[in-house]
Amino acid sequence: MKNSTSGFTLIELLMVIAIIGILTAVAIPYYEGNKVRARLVEVENGMANVKSAVAAYHHDYELWPNCPTIIEVRNSLGVGLDSVTRIRDISVINGIITATIQNIHPMVDGENLILNPTPNGDGSCVWTWGWSPGFPIHMRPKS
Repeated sequence: MKNSTSGFTLIELLMVIAIIGILTAVAIPYYEGNKVRARLVEVENGMANVKSAVAAYHHDYELWPNCPTIIEVRNSLGVGLDSVTRIRDISVINGIITATIQNIHPMVDGENLILNPTPNGDGSCVWTWGWSPGFPIHMRPKS
């Protein structure tokens, strides 16, 4: 008499479930971190549009614009930020662009990203990133 069995044993099924659990435990935090970084790139791109307008203003008038609110940035510099919902407020004071973040993640909501200009002798500017003290180190923009 032949005893034929087919299928998986309980140990094999438990091992597959354990492996899936381990992969999930690693993948979900990695995915969440990348989701936050992608949303921060949206803020950085919005700030890049303001940066271009500020640099053009400085090149044309040889002084920095002063726009303490997002409304003045829209009206004075002509930069529409309506589609960037991740910026709560943005200001330009003496060329320094400061954006307050919202709707990304509790670790960065309410924090500031800052772009600091350094004029060159040829009329161009070099821009460096800054941030508020509570901004997470691993989420800071690369210069």
